[in-house]
Amino acid sequence: DKAPLSKSLLLVPSAISILLTLLFQHYQKFFAYNLQAVKEDFQIWRLVCGRTICLDLKDTFCSSLLIYNFRIFERRYGSRKFSSFLLGAWMLSALFDLLLVEITQYIFGITINSLPSGFLGPVFALFVPFYSSIPRVQVTQVLGHFSITNKSLVYILGLQLLTSGSYIWILALSGLMSGICYNSSILKVHRILCVPRWVAKIFSWTLEPVFSSAEPTNEVRVGMGATVDIQRQQRMELLDRQIMMSQVAQMRRQRQQQGGMINWNRLFPPLRHRHNANYQDHPSEQGTPPPTEVSEEQVARLMEMGFSRGDALEALRASNNDLNVATNFLLQH
Repeated sequence: DKAPLSKSLLLVPSAISILLTLLFQHYQKFFAYNLQAVKEDFQIWRLVCGRTICLDLKDTFCSSLLIYNFRIFERRYGSRKFSSFLLGAWMLSALFDLLLVEITQYIFGITINSLPSGFLGPVFALFVPFYSSIPRVQVTQVLGHFSITNKSLVYILGLQLLTSGSYIWILALSGLMSGICYNSSILKVHRILCVPRWVAKIFSWTLEPVFSSAEPTNEVRVGMGATVDIQRQQRMELLDRQIMMSQVAQMRRQRQQQGGMINWNRLFPPLRHRHNANYQDHPSEQGTPPPTEVSEEQVARLMEMGFSRGDALEALRASNNDLNVATNFLLQH
């Protein structure tokens, strides 16, 4: 739900890969990532075909599972920004592929004429925001020293994909480099390599109804955790969400005739007290903590998702400038 682009990346390339492997093997040559043909014969179309469809079913399976786990970024940022990231990472990783091949040949004398096919560069690039923005929650420990977290399975899948081919490390390195470059606020690559709004609207009108999914009736499943602590935490999150939604509904009914902005600061009293506990020992003369400074970059990221500037400012102030908390709450309302 709320991830049509991820769903299309799961279904379409996987179906084509299975058909090429089982039924149309004589057409596989058109989807080979042949660098020699690109450099010498200027067959640029091989970049599109060779860097989109996997010819190895193991790579198809691992990359599909990774895209399924990375669908959280489309839900968080929106389909347009998520597609912009994939487009930018795809273009940058293609450039880094050629550069790394030339460096390998110059330093080690190894001539690489072809690389593994598939949508692997952007998949490896998604590990950059996954590492930096997804919180790490410990689930259990193995042998008392090795921690198992909610992110361990994704890293294991990435390691499995990394070891599936001889030269796939080039794709992994170029993907990570492209993800770092796109996420860097210094290079400003995200402002250049982005999907225009009119293109996003066209795909939204034509393809989104095909790949959209119905919203699940029980989005939050209680008791699905692997341990009692996780189940207890899920129940507490469910109760907190129900309380916040009831407060928002009540405030909207009260302000239906008056209009104006929702007072988000009343919806996060435990969060604000927790982050501003240091102000309780030294209260100001008015008895209120100083206002939280809001990052304009985070405000812009929320506005790109379709929220108004006022709601984005209030949500970030109420969540103590925590983008994840503010985004999750705004998406619920």
